Amino acid sequence: MGQPLHHASARCIRPEQPPHHAPHPDQGRAATVLSGKRKSRCAGVICSGSASRLWPRLRARRAAHWPKPSIPTGLLGTVIVENQGGGGSSLGAAAVARARPDGYTILLGGSSTHITEAVLKSHPLYDPIKDLEPISNVVVAPFALAIHPAVPARTLQEFIDYAKANPGKLSYGHAGVGSLNHLTGELLKSLTGADIVQVPYRGSGPATADTLSGHVAMVTPAVTGALLELHRTGQLRILAVTSPARLIAAPDIPTAVEAGIPGMISQQSIGLFAPAGIPRAIIEQISVASRTALADRTYQQMLIESGFEPDLDSTPEKFRRSIEEEIARWTPVVRGIGLKLD
Repeated sequence: MGQPLHHASARCIRPEQPPHHAPHPDQGRAATVLSGKRKSRCAGVICSGSASRLWPRLRARRAAHWPKPSIPTGLLGTVIVENQGGGGSSLGAAAVARARPDGYTILLGGSSTHITEAVLKSHPLYDPIKDLEPISNVVVAPFALAIHPAVPARTLQEFIDYAKANPGKLSYGHAGVGSLNHLTGELLKSLTGADIVQVPYRGSGPATADTLSGHVAMVTPAVTGALLELHRTGQLRILAVTSPARLIAAPDIPTAVEAGIPGMISQQSIGLFAPAGIPRAIIEQISVASRTALADRTYQQMLIESGFEPDLDSTPEKFRRSIEEEIARWTPVVRGIGLKLD
Protein backbone atom coordinates (compact mmCIF):
# COMPACT_ATOMS: atom_id res chain seq x y z
CA MET A 1 0.00 0.00 0.00
CA GLY A 2 2.99 2.31 0.37
CA GLN A 3 3.75 2.52 -3.37
CA PRO A 4 2.10 5.03 -5.74
CA LEU A 5 -0.68 3.56 -7.84
CA HIS A 6 -0.61 4.76 -11.42
CA HIS A 7 -3.95 3.55 -12.75
CA ALA A 8 -7.25 5.35 -12.47
CA SER A 9 -9.44 4.54 -9.52
CA ALA A 10 -12.77 2.73 -9.81
CA ARG A 11 -15.53 1.88 -7.39
CA CYS A 12 -15.60 -1.73 -6.27
CA ILE A 13 -16.47 -4.15 -3.50
CA ARG A 14 -13.94 -3.85 -0.73
CA PRO A 15 -13.78 -3.94 3.05
CA GLU A 16 -13.95 -0.37 4.39
CA GLN A 17 -12.34 -1.70 7.55
CA PRO A 18 -11.45 -5.40 7.60
CA PRO A 19 -13.10 -7.02 10.61
CA HIS A 20 -10.93 -7.85 13.60
CA HIS A 21 -7.80 -6.56 11.89
CA ALA A 22 -6.12 -3.19 12.28
CA PRO A 23 -4.84 -1.29 9.22
CA HIS A 24 -1.10 -1.60 8.70
CA PRO A 25 1.29 1.33 9.30
CA ASP A 26 1.85 2.05 5.59
CA GLN A 27 -1.79 2.88 5.08
CA GLY A 28 -1.37 6.52 6.09
CA ARG A 29 1.30 7.06 3.46
CA ALA A 30 -0.85 5.39 0.82
CA ALA A 31 -3.77 7.58 1.80
CA THR A 32 -1.64 10.66 1.15
CA VAL A 33 -0.82 9.41 -2.33
CA LEU A 34 -4.50 8.81 -2.99
CA SER A 35 -5.76 12.36 -2.51
CA GLY A 36 -6.13 12.07 1.23
CA LYS A 37 -8.81 9.38 1.10
CA ARG A 38 -8.36 5.83 2.27
CA LYS A 39 -8.73 3.43 -0.61
CA SER A 40 -8.02 -0.22 -1.19
CA ARG A 41 -6.03 -1.78 -3.95
CA CYS A 42 -7.43 -4.43 -6.27
CA ALA A 43 -4.68 -5.77 -8.53
CA GLY A 44 -6.08 -7.05 -11.80
CA VAL A 45 -3.43 -8.87 -13.80
CA ILE A 46 -5.19 -9.42 -17.12
CA CYS A 47 -2.71 -8.54 -19.89
CA SER A 48 -3.40 -5.45 -21.98
CA GLY A 49 -4.66 -6.21 -25.47
CA SER A 50 -6.64 -9.24 -24.37
CA ALA A 51 -10.40 -9.17 -24.67
CA SER A 52 -10.41 -9.90 -20.95
CA ARG A 53 -8.71 -6.58 -20.27
CA LEU A 54 -12.07 -4.96 -19.57
CA TRP A 55 -12.85 -7.52 -16.91
CA PRO A 56 -11.54 -5.70 -13.79
CA ARG A 57 -13.19 -2.44 -14.82
CA LEU A 58 -16.53 -4.05 -15.66
CA ARG A 59 -16.62 -6.00 -12.45
CA ALA A 60 -15.67 -2.95 -10.40
CA ARG A 61 -18.43 -0.87 -11.93
CA ARG A 62 -21.04 -3.54 -11.45
CA ALA A 63 -20.12 -4.08 -7.83
CA ALA A 64 -20.37 -0.37 -7.18
CA HIS A 65 -23.97 -0.24 -8.35
CA TRP A 66 -25.19 -2.59 -5.65
CA PRO A 67 -27.28 -0.82 -3.01
CA LYS A 68 -25.71 -1.07 0.42
CA PRO A 69 -28.55 -3.09 2.01
CA SER A 70 -28.02 -5.89 -0.52
CA ILE A 71 -24.46 -6.77 0.51
CA PRO A 72 -22.61 -7.02 3.82
CA THR A 73 -22.25 -3.68 5.57
CA GLY A 74 -19.06 -1.81 4.76
CA LEU A 75 -18.15 -3.54 1.50
CA LEU A 76 -18.86 -0.61 -0.78
CA GLY A 77 -16.17 1.99 -1.22
CA THR A 78 -13.45 3.20 -3.54
CA VAL A 79 -10.53 1.08 -4.69
CA ILE A 80 -7.73 1.32 -7.18
CA VAL A 81 -7.97 -1.22 -10.00
CA GLU A 82 -4.43 -1.78 -11.23
CA ASN A 83 -3.94 -3.79 -14.42
CA GLN A 84 -0.47 -5.16 -13.79
CA GLY A 85 0.75 -7.35 -16.62
CA GLY A 86 4.17 -8.77 -17.34
CA GLY A 87 5.52 -12.28 -17.07
CA GLY A 88 2.23 -13.74 -18.24
CA SER A 89 0.52 -11.87 -15.38
CA SER A 90 2.81 -13.56 -12.86
CA LEU A 91 4.33 -10.25 -11.73
CA GLY A 92 0.98 -8.92 -10.58
CA ALA A 93 0.06 -12.14 -8.83
CA ALA A 94 3.45 -12.25 -7.11
CA ALA A 95 3.00 -8.66 -5.93
CA VAL A 96 -0.28 -9.60 -4.26
CA ALA A 97 1.28 -12.73 -2.77
CA ARG A 98 3.89 -10.49 -1.11
CA ALA A 99 1.38 -7.90 0.12
CA ARG A 100 0.20 -7.54 3.71
CA PRO A 101 -2.69 -9.96 4.43
CA ASP A 102 -5.03 -7.27 5.72
CA GLY A 103 -7.82 -7.23 3.13
CA TYR A 104 -6.67 -4.04 1.43
CA THR A 105 -4.90 -5.78 -1.46
CA ILE A 106 -6.63 -8.50 -3.46
CA LEU A 107 -5.99 -10.17 -6.79
CA LEU A 108 -8.48 -10.63 -9.59
CA GLY A 109 -6.70 -13.19 -11.71
CA GLY A 110 -6.89 -16.36 -13.72
CA SER A 111 -5.84 -19.87 -12.84
CA SER A 112 -3.61 -19.99 -15.93
CA THR A 113 -1.09 -17.79 -14.13
CA HIS A 114 -0.99 -20.17 -11.18
CA ILE A 115 -0.54 -23.15 -13.51
CA THR A 116 2.42 -21.38 -15.13
CA GLU A 117 4.10 -20.79 -11.78
CA ALA A 118 3.40 -24.23 -10.33
CA VAL A 119 4.07 -26.39 -13.37
CA LEU A 120 6.20 -24.56 -15.92
CA LYS A 121 8.85 -22.83 -13.82
CA SER A 122 11.81 -24.28 -11.96
CA HIS A 123 12.05 -21.06 -9.95
CA PRO A 124 8.49 -19.74 -9.54
CA LEU A 125 7.86 -16.18 -8.36
CA TYR A 126 5.34 -17.46 -5.83
CA ASP A 127 3.64 -20.66 -4.71
CA PRO A 128 -0.01 -20.46 -5.81
CA ILE A 129 -1.12 -22.90 -3.12
CA LYS A 130 0.88 -21.60 -0.16
CA ASP A 131 1.19 -17.87 -0.93
CA LEU A 132 -2.34 -16.99 -2.06
CA GLU A 133 -5.69 -17.57 -0.38
CA PRO A 134 -8.60 -18.25 -2.77
CA ILE A 135 -11.64 -16.13 -1.90
CA SER A 136 -14.22 -16.74 -4.61
CA ASN A 137 -14.27 -17.82 -8.22
CA VAL A 138 -16.28 -15.48 -10.40
CA VAL A 139 -16.29 -16.91 -13.91
CA VAL A 140 -14.97 -19.81 -15.94
CA ALA A 141 -13.42 -18.97 -19.30
CA PRO A 142 -13.21 -21.86 -21.80
CA PHE A 143 -11.16 -21.88 -24.98
CA ALA A 144 -12.15 -22.27 -28.61
CA LEU A 145 -10.67 -24.34 -31.41
CA ALA A 146 -11.22 -21.98 -34.33
CA ILE A 147 -10.01 -22.28 -37.92
CA HIS A 148 -9.84 -20.11 -41.02
CA PRO A 149 -12.95 -20.80 -43.15
CA ALA A 150 -10.79 -21.85 -46.11
CA VAL A 151 -9.58 -24.91 -44.20
CA PRO A 152 -11.57 -27.88 -45.60
CA ALA A 153 -13.15 -29.00 -42.34
CA ARG A 154 -16.64 -28.46 -40.96
CA THR A 155 -16.13 -30.45 -37.76
CA LEU A 156 -13.28 -30.96 -35.33
CA GLN A 157 -12.88 -34.59 -36.40
CA GLU A 158 -12.63 -33.53 -40.05
CA PHE A 159 -9.93 -31.04 -39.09
CA ILE A 160 -7.97 -33.70 -37.20
CA ASP A 161 -8.26 -36.08 -40.16
CA TYR A 162 -7.07 -33.31 -42.50
CA ALA A 163 -4.13 -32.51 -40.20
CA LYS A 164 -3.12 -36.18 -40.04
CA ALA A 165 -3.25 -36.39 -43.83
CA ASN A 166 -0.94 -33.36 -43.98
CA PRO A 167 1.51 -33.86 -41.08
CA GLY A 168 3.52 -30.78 -40.18
CA LYS A 169 1.84 -28.65 -42.84
CA LEU A 170 -0.79 -27.00 -40.65
CA SER A 171 -0.07 -24.57 -37.84
CA TYR A 172 -1.96 -23.05 -34.95
CA GLY A 173 -1.42 -19.73 -33.21
CA HIS A 174 -1.55 -19.15 -29.48
CA ALA A 175 -1.00 -16.41 -26.91
CA GLY A 176 2.59 -17.33 -26.03
CA VAL A 177 4.77 -20.22 -24.93
CA GLY A 178 3.45 -21.69 -21.69
CA SER A 179 0.09 -19.93 -21.89
CA LEU A 180 -3.01 -21.99 -21.32
CA ASN A 181 -3.87 -21.31 -24.97
CA HIS A 182 -0.60 -23.03 -25.88
CA LEU A 183 -1.24 -25.95 -23.53
CA THR A 184 -4.74 -26.31 -24.99
CA GLY A 185 -3.28 -26.75 -28.47
CA GLU A 186 -0.69 -29.21 -27.22
CA LEU A 187 -3.35 -31.18 -25.36
CA LEU A 188 -5.30 -31.48 -28.62
CA LYS A 189 -2.19 -32.78 -30.39
CA SER A 190 -1.44 -35.22 -27.58
CA LEU A 191 -4.95 -36.66 -27.50
CA THR A 192 -5.31 -37.00 -31.27
CA GLY A 193 -1.78 -37.64 -32.53
CA ALA A 194 -2.11 -34.82 -35.05
CA ASP A 195 1.13 -33.10 -36.10
CA ILE A 196 0.26 -29.40 -36.02
CA VAL A 197 3.00 -26.78 -35.73
CA GLN A 198 2.60 -24.34 -32.84
CA VAL A 199 3.25 -20.64 -33.52
CA PRO A 200 3.60 -18.39 -30.46
CA TYR A 201 2.36 -14.79 -30.48
CA ARG A 202 2.36 -11.99 -27.94
CA GLY A 203 -1.26 -12.46 -27.00
CA SER A 204 -4.39 -14.00 -28.47
CA GLY A 205 -5.19 -10.84 -30.43
CA PRO A 206 -2.28 -11.14 -32.87
CA ALA A 207 -2.78 -14.92 -33.10
CA THR A 208 -6.43 -14.44 -34.01
CA ALA A 209 -5.55 -11.71 -36.53
CA ASP A 210 -3.12 -14.02 -38.32
CA THR A 211 -5.75 -16.76 -38.42
CA LEU A 212 -8.22 -14.31 -39.94
CA SER A 213 -5.67 -13.45 -42.62
CA GLY A 214 -4.88 -17.12 -43.27
CA HIS A 215 -1.28 -17.14 -42.04
CA VAL A 216 -2.11 -19.95 -39.59
CA ALA A 217 -4.87 -22.52 -39.92
CA MET A 218 -6.12 -22.58 -36.34
CA VAL A 219 -6.12 -20.47 -33.19
CA THR A 220 -6.85 -21.46 -29.58
CA PRO A 221 -8.12 -18.28 -27.88
CA ALA A 222 -10.35 -17.88 -24.87
CA VAL A 223 -13.99 -17.56 -25.84
CA THR A 224 -15.10 -13.93 -25.99
CA GLY A 225 -18.09 -12.08 -27.35
CA ALA A 226 -15.91 -10.73 -30.16
CA LEU A 227 -14.74 -14.23 -31.09
CA LEU A 228 -18.30 -15.53 -31.17
CA GLU A 229 -19.21 -12.66 -33.51
CA LEU A 230 -16.38 -13.64 -35.86
CA HIS A 231 -17.84 -17.16 -35.88
CA ARG A 232 -21.39 -15.96 -36.52
CA THR A 233 -20.28 -13.76 -39.42
CA GLY A 234 -18.23 -16.55 -41.00
CA GLN A 235 -14.84 -14.89 -40.61
CA LEU A 236 -13.69 -17.75 -38.37
CA ARG A 237 -15.14 -21.20 -37.82
CA ILE A 238 -15.24 -22.39 -34.22
CA LEU A 239 -15.16 -26.17 -34.47
CA ALA A 240 -15.54 -26.77 -30.74
CA VAL A 241 -15.19 -25.23 -27.32
CA THR A 242 -13.15 -26.84 -24.56
CA SER A 243 -15.67 -26.54 -21.74
CA PRO A 244 -17.33 -29.62 -20.19
CA ALA A 245 -20.74 -28.46 -21.45
CA ARG A 246 -21.96 -26.24 -24.27
CA LEU A 247 -21.84 -22.51 -23.66
CA ILE A 248 -24.94 -20.59 -22.67
CA ALA A 249 -23.96 -17.88 -25.17
CA ALA A 250 -23.39 -20.33 -28.05
CA PRO A 251 -25.40 -23.53 -27.58
CA ASP A 252 -24.96 -24.43 -31.26
CA ILE A 253 -21.20 -24.96 -30.89
CA PRO A 254 -20.29 -28.48 -29.70
CA THR A 255 -17.74 -29.24 -27.04
CA ALA A 256 -14.52 -30.97 -28.04
CA VAL A 257 -15.58 -34.00 -26.01
CA GLU A 258 -18.85 -34.16 -27.95
CA ALA A 259 -16.82 -33.88 -31.14
CA GLY A 260 -15.12 -37.16 -30.30
CA ILE A 261 -12.05 -36.25 -28.25
CA PRO A 262 -12.45 -37.52 -24.67
CA GLY A 263 -10.48 -35.51 -22.13
CA MET A 264 -10.26 -32.41 -24.32
CA ILE A 265 -11.28 -30.00 -21.57
CA SER A 266 -9.42 -26.76 -20.97
CA GLN A 267 -10.67 -23.66 -19.20
CA GLN A 268 -9.44 -21.18 -16.68
CA SER A 269 -11.10 -19.86 -13.57
CA ILE A 270 -11.00 -16.11 -12.95
CA GLY A 271 -11.58 -15.08 -9.39
CA LEU A 272 -10.47 -13.27 -6.27
CA PHE A 273 -7.38 -14.11 -4.22
CA ALA A 274 -5.71 -12.56 -1.19
CA PRO A 275 -2.26 -12.90 0.35
CA ALA A 276 -1.92 -15.97 2.55
CA GLY A 277 -2.59 -15.27 6.20
CA ILE A 278 -5.61 -13.04 5.66
CA PRO A 279 -8.16 -13.42 8.50
CA ARG A 280 -10.97 -15.85 7.72
CA ALA A 281 -13.60 -13.22 8.52
CA ILE A 282 -12.37 -11.02 5.67
CA ILE A 283 -12.35 -13.95 3.25
CA GLU A 284 -15.96 -14.76 4.10
CA GLN A 285 -17.01 -11.13 3.81
CA ILE A 286 -15.59 -10.67 0.32
CA SER A 287 -16.76 -14.11 -0.83
CA VAL A 288 -20.35 -13.39 0.19
CA ALA A 289 -20.21 -9.98 -1.50
CA SER A 290 -18.92 -11.53 -4.72
CA ARG A 291 -21.74 -14.09 -4.82
CA THR A 292 -24.25 -11.34 -4.10
CA ALA A 293 -23.01 -9.30 -7.05
CA LEU A 294 -23.16 -12.37 -9.30
CA ALA A 295 -26.78 -13.01 -8.32
CA ASP A 296 -27.85 -10.04 -10.44
CA ARG A 297 -29.33 -11.33 -13.72
CA THR A 298 -28.25 -8.29 -15.72
CA TYR A 299 -24.66 -8.73 -14.60
CA GLN A 300 -24.82 -12.45 -15.37
CA GLN A 301 -26.05 -11.73 -18.88
CA MET A 302 -23.26 -9.24 -19.48
CA LEU A 303 -20.69 -11.86 -18.50
CA ILE A 304 -22.34 -14.54 -20.64
CA GLU A 305 -22.40 -12.28 -23.69
CA SER A 306 -18.69 -11.65 -23.12
CA GLY A 307 -18.00 -15.39 -23.37
CA PHE A 308 -17.73 -16.12 -19.64
CA GLU A 309 -19.66 -18.69 -17.65
CA PRO A 310 -20.58 -17.20 -14.23
CA ASP A 311 -19.77 -19.35 -11.20
CA LEU A 312 -22.79 -18.71 -9.00
CA ASP A 313 -22.04 -20.93 -6.02
CA SER A 314 -18.30 -20.61 -5.48
CA THR A 315 -16.87 -20.81 -1.98
CA PRO A 316 -13.27 -20.42 -0.79
CA GLU A 317 -13.05 -24.19 -0.34
CA LYS A 318 -14.44 -25.01 -3.78
CA PHE A 319 -12.19 -22.45 -5.41
CA ARG A 320 -9.06 -23.81 -3.72
CA ARG A 321 -9.99 -27.35 -4.72
CA SER A 322 -10.48 -26.37 -8.37
CA ILE A 323 -7.08 -24.63 -8.50
CA GLU A 324 -5.37 -27.69 -7.01
CA GLU A 325 -7.16 -29.98 -9.49
CA GLU A 326 -6.17 -27.83 -12.47
CA ILE A 327 -2.52 -27.83 -11.44
CA ALA A 328 -2.60 -31.61 -10.98
CA ARG A 329 -4.29 -32.12 -14.36
CA TRP A 330 -1.87 -29.99 -16.38
CA THR A 331 1.31 -31.32 -14.76
CA PRO A 332 1.50 -34.55 -16.83
CA VAL A 333 0.62 -32.65 -20.03
CA VAL A 334 3.51 -30.23 -19.50
CA ARG A 335 5.91 -33.03 -18.60
CA GLY A 336 4.81 -34.98 -21.66
CA ILE A 337 5.87 -32.20 -24.03
CA GLY A 338 8.98 -31.36 -21.98
CA LEU A 339 8.09 -27.69 -21.60
CA LYS A 340 9.88 -25.39 -19.15
CA LEU A 341 9.99 -21.61 -19.07
CA ASP A 342 13.27 -21.27 -17.15
